[in-house]
Amino acid sequence: MIKKVPLTELKNRMYNFRKQMSISNPEWEIAVIFSKINLYYFTGTMQDGMLIIPRHGEATLWVRRSYERALDESLFPSIEHMNSFRDAAKNINVLPDTVYLETEVVPLALYQRFQKYFPFKNFKPVDPQICAVRAIKSEYELSLIREAGRIHQHVLEELVPEMLQEGMSESDLATKLFSVLVEEGHHGACRFGMFDTEMILGNVCFGESSIYPTYFNGPGGKYGLCPAAPVLGSRDRKLRKGDLVFVDVGCGVDGYHTDKTTTYIFGSPLPQHAIDAHNKCVDIQNEAASMLKPGAIPSEIYTTIMNKLDSEFLENFMGFGNRKVKFLGHGVGLLIDETPVIAESFDEPLQEGMVFALEPKKGIENIGMVGIENTFIVTAKGGECITGYNPGLIPVF
Repeated sequence: MIKKVPLTELKNRMYNFRKQMSISNPEWEIAVIFSKINLYYFTGTMQDGMLIIPRHGEATLWVRRSYERALDESLFPSIEHMNSFRDAAKNINVLPDTVYLETEVVPLALYQRFQKYFPFKNFKPVDPQICAVRAIKSEYELSLIREAGRIHQHVLEELVPEMLQEGMSESDLATKLFSVLVEEGHHGACRFGMFDTEMILGNVCFGESSIYPTYFNGPGGKYGLCPAAPVLGSRDRKLRKGDLVFVDVGCGVDGYHTDKTTTYIFGSPLPQHAIDAHNKCVDIQNEAASMLKPGAIPSEIYTTIMNKLDSEFLENFMGFGNRKVKFLGHGVGLLIDETPVIAESFDEPLQEGMVFALEPKKGIENIGMVGIENTFIVTAKGGECITGYNPGLIPVF
């Protein structure tokens, strides 16, 4: 049975988007959406096509493939079939000089094909307005995120310790973990907005693997399967007694994600300095979470936390060596890496219903990445954790 996004939800999203556009771009007349994630957000289906949103009048989803599936999945009121952009262009009476497009995701070739039939003169980005609307989750969206968090907590805190066996490879653990997550209700994808990013599950690492360099913009790393597919985990790195196990993966329900990192101590204890660094990261997470209230400024949360840390702790904090990231957390929703970000230059106040993953972590030479990550909802009382309260370093002896 297809679970459809409610029509009231779709109408509210369109209303909020148009309102946001009119505030930030009073002169706007038309926006066109191509990316499947944003198509899903506004229409409840992610088929091959485009959504034309005029300032006045009805927005229309034009579908190349599959029109039949779009009708099955979506309650969006206006869905039309097209073989090419030519079909949709015939229904546009007056095209303004400027069209608003997703400049972060629309490739040049698609832009040129579209402009052939829609001969506008200029384009402007619509990405900031979409991100601003998507950042504030409705109760419907929060219900899905809470369910993802419940699954996340159950699997990482309760089931993963039973999976760990000496001699298993990182890829063994990753494939078992993926299978269990899907069985528990995970929608089977971990979606990121960062350009050209591939991710099946996340980072599943033993020991030093979790501080191995990667192109991914996060504090942790991994060996991966091979240079052509640095995903899942290594077939060759086997679990040994004394290893730190680092599991940083996403979980999603009906499109909406949570993000969580849990660590485990396998076979024998870690050195005390690694444990101390980990516990400090947990304290940082909890302090930052207490600040996730409406009206708080993300950049101020970041600087408040960072200014309290001494130079010794800052070494290899939020990365390892010269591969450190300059944030403490990030928005989560239809993508795992959404805005706002708990970082400098993010100066717009938080609003109730925003969702963040906080992930203070620190690389330890010859041991790996310690630290924690959980997903929080912004509330008047501070961040509400929805992915569990276990502080990590779960012993598996």
